[in-house]
Amino acid sequence: MSTAKPEREYFLDSIRAYLMLLGVPFHVSLIYSMQKWAVNSQEPSLWLTLFNDFIHAFRMQVFFVISGYFSYMLYLRYQPQRFLKVRLERVGIPLLTAVPLITLPQFFMLKAWTQKLSNWDNFSLYEKFNNLMWELISHLWFLVVLVVLTTLGMLTFRWLRDQQRHIDYQRVGWGTVTLAVMAWALFWCVLRRLVFIFQPEWLMNGLFSIVIMLSLFYLPFFMLGALAWKHPPLKEMFTRFNPVMSLGAIVVFIAYYANQRFSSGEGWLYELDALISTLMGLCMLNVCFCFGHKMLNSHSPRIMYLVNASLFIYLVHHPLTLLYGIYITPYVHNNTLGFFLGLIMVFGLAFLLYEIHLRIPLLRFLFSGKPQNK
Repeated sequence: MSTAKPEREYFLDSIRAYLMLLGVPFHVSLIYSMQKWAVNSQEPSLWLTLFNDFIHAFRMQVFFVISGYFSYMLYLRYQPQRFLKVRLERVGIPLLTAVPLITLPQFFMLKAWTQKLSNWDNFSLYEKFNNLMWELISHLWFLVVLVVLTTLGMLTFRWLRDQQRHIDYQRVGWGTVTLAVMAWALFWCVLRRLVFIFQPEWLMNGLFSIVIMLSLFYLPFFMLGALAWKHPPLKEMFTRFNPVMSLGAIVVFIAYYANQRFSSGEGWLYELDALISTLMGLCMLNVCFCFGHKMLNSHSPRIMYLVNASLFIYLVHHPLTLLYGIYITPYVHNNTLGFFLGLIMVFGLAFLLYEIHLRIPLLRFLFSGKPQNK
C-alpha cells in the first residue's frame, strides 16, 4: 500500500472526460445514421453515419484503459478491501441512482412514445424481463462492466502486483502489445462462436451479454491501463507519437465501416467487429494519449469543470436525446441542421440539470458516489 499521491495526470482526466462527453454527439448522430435506433430520421446521413461509426469504433476501449490505470493506482494506495469499497461506491451508487431516476422513466417513455416496444403485450414473461433488463441497463452498461472489472481487480491486480517475472518494458513495442491483446480478442471470438452454436439464446440475454461478454471483451484494455501505471515505459510508449498507429487507425476504420455495412449477424459480423474494434482501440489509444499529453496535460479550471460534470452529463443525456428525436427531429428536415440543433439542446439541458443537481447535496452524492463536504 502506498499513501503518497502522485502528480495528477491532467491529460488522462481530460481524455476520460471528453470520451464521456462524446456520448452526446454519438447518440444524437445515431438518430441520423444508417443504424436502426429507437428514433431515426426519415433519411440517413452518410457523414453522420461515418461520424457515429468512428466514435463507436474506439471510444470505450480507450476509456477502459484509463479506468484500469486509475483503478490500479487506487489499489496500490489503499488496502484491497478499502479499494473495493471506494471504487464500488464511486461506480455503483451512480449506477443504482440512474436506474430508478433515469432509465426506468426512459423505459416507459420508449414504451409509450416509440415503436420499439410496440409488441410488449404479446411478449412472454421472460421476454418482458429480458427487454426490461436491456432498457434499464441501456447506456449504463459501462458502469456495470466497471463494477465487474473492479471486483475482478481484487484478483487480477493482486496477481499484477505480486508477479515476479521480469520483463524489460523498455524493449516492449506496439507489435508485442498488439499481438497479446489480439490473442485475447481471438479467444473472445472463439468463445462467442461456441455460445452461438450451442446456446444462441444466451447472446440475446441482456445480463449475460453485458456482465459476461462485454466484461471479457474490455478486460485486456482495463489491464493494459494497470500495466501502464506499473511500468512507466509502457505509458511513455502510449504517449509517444507513432505514425504506423495513426495510419492504422484510418485503415482499420475503413474495415470497421465495411464490416458494419456488408456483414450479417448470422455470419461473422460480431467476431470481425471484435477483432477490428480491438485493433482500432489500440491505434486510437496512441492517438488519444499522444495528442492529449501534448495539448491537455495542464491544469485548467474549465477542463476540471468538464471532468467533474462528464459522468452526470452522460447519465442524463440519453433520455434527453430520445425526447429530442421524438418531438423535434420530425420537424427538422435537414439532417446536419438537426444534428447541431440536437447537440445544442441536449448539452444545454444536461448542463442546466447538472448545475441544479450541484445545489442539492443528496443528488450530488447519488450521482457521484462521493461523500459531500460541508
